[in-house]
Amino acid sequence: MDRLVALMVITVMFATIATAQQSTPWSLESCVQYALDHNLTVKQSENAVAQREVELNTAKNSVWPAFQANASQNFSFGRGISEDNTYVSSNTANTSFGVGGSLNLFTGFRVKNSITMGKLNLEAANADCDKTKEDIRIAVTQAYMQILYNMELCKVAELQIVIDSTQVERLTILRDAGKIGPAEVSTRKSTLAQSRVTLTQARNNLRIAILDMTQLLELPSPEGFGVVAPDTSLLAPDILSSPEQIFEQAVAVRPAVKAEEMRTQAAATNIKLAQAGWWPTLSMNGGLITDYYALLGRTSKGFASQLADNFSPYVGFTLNVPIFNRLETRNNVQKAKLQLESQQLQSENVRKALYKEIQQAYYNAVAAREKWLSSGVAEASARQNFELSEALYEAGKRTSTEFNEAKNNYLQAASNLAQARCEYFYQVQLLELYRGN
Repeated sequence: MDRLVALMVITVMFATIATAQQSTPWSLESCVQYALDHNLTVKQSENAVAQREVELNTAKNSVWPAFQANASQNFSFGRGISEDNTYVSSNTANTSFGVGGSLNLFTGFRVKNSITMGKLNLEAANADCDKTKEDIRIAVTQAYMQILYNMELCKVAELQIVIDSTQVERLTILRDAGKIGPAEVSTRKSTLAQSRVTLTQARNNLRIAILDMTQLLELPSPEGFGVVAPDTSLLAPDILSSPEQIFEQAVAVRPAVKAEEMRTQAAATNIKLAQAGWWPTLSMNGGLITDYYALLGRTSKGFASQLADNFSPYVGFTLNVPIFNRLETRNNVQKAKLQLESQQLQSENVRKALYKEIQQAYYNAVAAREKWLSSGVAEASARQNFELSEALYEAGKRTSTEFNEAKNNYLQAASNLAQARCEYFYQVQLLELYRGN
């Protein structure tokens, strides 16, 4: 019984700790780092890097000699070779043992270029992995800003309910005092109900945004997940560099550009690999062999004696000179050159696409900055107009329609300000990512 109680206490304790950890608000940095540590796409990219490391190790090991051991047992019926290395008309049995090795002395620089290509492929795989991580950073930042935007919309919807609830209470008092009719109270209650529907939809959108983020982070459940709003007060509206400056920095650090550069160098090395088919190859081989022969039905020399007598070391060299291979090498070289041209075009396309992305992000940031500044002015003006309309409406100098119009304008201006602030923050973060920050 005591063990059961202790187990229940420990279980509750760990559940409480897990809940507390999950309910702790997440910053953008913590979201990004957690995604990089747990996202399955990142893990697949890291696995591709490990495969390239194995391929490079294989290429490096090809400079070493290869050794092998062998044993065989053969039976001959009729005429066969004897222990004296002469043919006899008798059934024979032959047992052979051997140890041999081979070493490539010259392969037309194939091994050297294979190692070079393996290194370039590994660097390209590392760059691809970094690109995958950058894509995750962008996706997490997008999801993070979507959560913040929906949080702002929830605040606006909650403010709308507060305003409508206050007016319902005020109008109810006036109705009970006989100063207004019940129709105006009913209309305001209907407006309050619609505001509650708006809040419900805003909260549902927030839950969906949180769900998208937790799925991106590979979290088991979105329950208890929350984010910390960044300090946008430090985000100056004039911190943007020109697209050309950002591009110069991006080319030097962008993983996608580096990956294509490595593939271009690998394609150039592949031409040298194809040209190795024109070179002669020289290899050395050597080993130890011995045999045991037995004439079936006759007495033969002892097993150990024969193995000692027939012990034979050997060494040899093999030179292969290509003369004509149906133009296969020539076609392989032409194919490798065409692959290099295609890769150079691909590398140039990546650079142009990067510059286009930076330009789009820059001008989106400029537009978001202008929208942020103008939305701030519009929100302040709309708020002042609403506060004035609210006072005049309560004094009976404004109609309900005029009050609703002022309220809706204010709430829409607040929503626009939140959207512009989030959009500018995201675009600035994207440009900083292009710069390698």
